[in-house]
Amino acid sequence: MAKAATKVTSKKAPARKAGASKASAAKTVKAPAKAATKTAKASAAPAGAILTLRHIAERISETHELPKRQANEMLTQMIEMIAKSLKKGEKIRLSGLGILQVRKRAARTGRNPQTGEPIKIKASKKIAFRPAKELKEAI
Repeated sequence: MAKAATKVTSKKAPARKAGASKASAAKTVKAPAKAATKTAKASAAPAGAILTLRHIAERISETHELPKRQANEMLTQMIEMIAKSLKKGEKIRLSGLGILQVRKRAARTGRNPQTGEPIKIKASKKIAFRPAKELKEAI
């Protein structure tokens, strides 16, 4: 019986293509490399990819030796003030950053992309940001 088992395994081994064994070996080699790059990207993403209000508050608290809670409250109040000013229609100029303002969009005719049928689009408002010259040059 042992001979029959070895014959079966020996028959299956030549039946495989040479490329298939190389491909499976390559897949096993690539998988750990991909996992390593994913972990490297995941560890780098929170620090550099997105800067949240909380991160800004932490940096301000470290720089000015303030409690994190106080820095966070100050930033939150600043954002509330900006939102109220934009609702009133005021322009907000932040030197070194740019200008925020509300712009009115006129009513217009658009098209439904599925049917091609004309659609009336209502007038609306949008927030526009125009970057400062210093910011453009820095980037």
